[in-house]
Amino acid sequence: MRRAGLGEGPPGNYVASGYSVYEEENEHLQEGLRAKVTALKSLTIDIGTEVKYQNKMLDDMDSDFDSTGGLLGATIGRVKQLSRGSQTKLLCYMLLFCCFVFFVLYWFIKLR
Repeated sequence: MRRAGLGEGPPGNYVASGYSVYEEENEHLQEGLRAKVTALKSLTIDIGTEVKYQNKMLDDMDSDFDSTGGLLGATIGRVKQLSRGSQTKLLCYMLLFCCFVFFVLYWFIKLR
């Protein structure tokens, strides 16, 4: 009974008081560990949320790049088809239009 701290007298009280000191220290350390685990849990949840958001953004960018690539591929195909044919009249009109736009822009910039 003395070992369990249930006996009477100074030796039993010494064992019980030593046990309670270690128990209090363990509880204090346990609370600190619990706080750290809670902080790590919230941090991992935040990281998971951020990863999901970043993955969604990457998927959106991937679909945008795919659609842009398709549009550019079709445009380049049309330009190649235009350059293969003997449509010099159309190319001449396009060149004149580009020159006209250039001079209009130059004129607007000059007036500033």
